[in-house]
Amino acid sequence: MKKIIIGALVIATITFAACNSGNKSHEGHEQDTAAMAGEAMQQEAPAGDSAIAEVKPQFANVDAKVAASLKPVIDHYLHIKNGLAGDNSAEAASGGEEMAEAMGKVDKSAMTPEQQKLYTENEDDLKEHAEHIGKNKGNIEHQREHFVEMSEDVYALVKAFGGGQALYHDHCPMANNNKGAFWLSETKEIKNPYLGSKMPTCGTAKEVIQ
Repeated sequence: MKKIIIGALVIATITFAACNSGNKSHEGHEQDTAAMAGEAMQQEAPAGDSAIAEVKPQFANVDAKVAASLKPVIDHYLHIKNGLAGDNSAEAASGGEEMAEAMGKVDKSAMTPEQQKLYTENEDDLKEHAEHIGKNKGNIEHQREHFVEMSEDVYALVKAFGGGQALYHDHCPMANNNKGAFWLSETKEIKNPYLGSKMPTCGTAKEVIQ
């Protein structure tokens, strides 16, 4: 009996370590093992024990009209993120629709040539992902696939222009079929949009963009 208990504890410890270290060798684990790891992580202290790098936006001269028009884009991204974290496909779809609409109102005319170039490089791709998420209510796994790429585009914009608030750049090594994936969050507390209720606190904050 003691051997069985010890064996179960070892499995939980290994799975927990994978989430925090980026180990990607757990593709064959069953869902009950993932749930066990999720429970273990919830009992741990909040993520962020290690130092979180502080990042300042690239552009210090963002026009107020540009910043104001970009803010709804970032807010609707967070709307999508919170919908996915809560396993709520309808909320994620609503955020996607609103994000695509907000992008049509971004004031590019007040951007410098350098700012306009960076925004344009990410604009079409970001809008495509927003539209796909908006049109796929009920298909949360497909929404999460698009959210992986969307998060890279939004990160590029926030790192350049800022997000109107402090945003944490989080990473989960077990997301995206154990390939790992990033996302942005308005809270230091981890709420995983890729694994939802299966492993809600799996991940660590790598940076905070002020």
